[in-house]
Order: sequence, then structure tokens, then C-alpha cells
Amino acid sequence: MARMNMRNMQVDQTGTIASVKVGGELGRRIRDMGLVPGAQIKIQGRAPLYDPVALRVKGFTLTLRNNEADHIEVEVLE
Repeated sequence: MARMNMRNMQVDQTGTIASVKVGGELGRRIRDMGLVPGAQIKIQGRAPLYDPVALRVKGFTLTLRNNEADHIEVEVLE
């Protein structure tokens, strides 16, 4: 397994969230969306300019801007 920033993941790539490296209001909001360590995610797609990113987590799809995805570290299978 390799660790990478969620922003660098490719469409259809899956992984497990390793850490959320931001506190405060943004960190709370990210965690409230279910993006917590141990959660399985899959990148569903990206907008034409690669921002935002759509991902699948805990049975639902959500979108994140790249500046939010920058704070999430994911373990991916190679």
C-alpha cells in the first residue's frame, strides 16, 4: 500500500482514509461528511478542470474541492 493525497488519486481508484490533516471548522466539516480514518473511498469522477472531485464513501456520493481534498491522506493499493 502507498499513501497519497486524495487530490492525486485517479478516477476509479479506491483507498482507505489514513488521516485528515486539518483542524478547526474545515476539519470538523470534512469529518461530519464521513471522511474519517478507516473509511473506504472510491473516486467516481472529476470536473473538466479537475476541481471538484466526486467520490463514493459509506454508500453515498459527495464532491470535494481540491483545497479540501488536499488535507486528506489515503492509503491506496498499487
